[in-house]
Amino acid sequence: MEPLSDSEIRASFVNCSKGEARRLNLPRGLAELPWEDLDFLGWRDPGAPDRAYLVAPYGGEVVGVTLRSPVIRRSLTKTNVCSLCITAHAGSGVALLAARRAGAAGREGNTVGTYICADLACSLYVRGLKKSTLVTRPNESVPVEDQIAATVLNLEAFLARVLTDTAAA
Repeated sequence: MEPLSDSEIRASFVNCSKGEARRLNLPRGLAELPWEDLDFLGWRDPGAPDRAYLVAPYGGEVVGVTLRSPVIRRSLTKTNVCSLCITAHAGSGVALLAARRAGAAGREGNTVGTYICADLACSLYVRGLKKSTLVTRPNESVPVEDQIAATVLNLEAFLARVLTDTAAA
């Protein structure tokens, strides 16, 4: 992913108002992020644990979506799998994140959700740069490049669902 500026990130959001995009908390240290290892930029709002944000290349442009999640509860007895990168985590490592749809459908309250790594670090898990706690990633026979491509396809499918304005249909 190409590095993004504060203003590029704020301008990318499609499912919130411009005022909300101006007020959201951006991740610290944007310049120090490992941009070359990121397929998307994702972060949780430290001031509001139920809020998360995702910014990704999509359709030749950069698209940002705001996400909501219930507060993560710690569970050491369950294992869940991220639907984007297929990384297994201890129970609290995966969260159901819901995005308000873009357009009229979102203004009517329609949302779509998916299970994503709670820290939104899918790109780092796939590349082996970050490890899931308590759960080891199985030795894959699929090359890392193909795993990255699958993660990007899963992300694009989720973004397509967010951008589909079913209220207009």
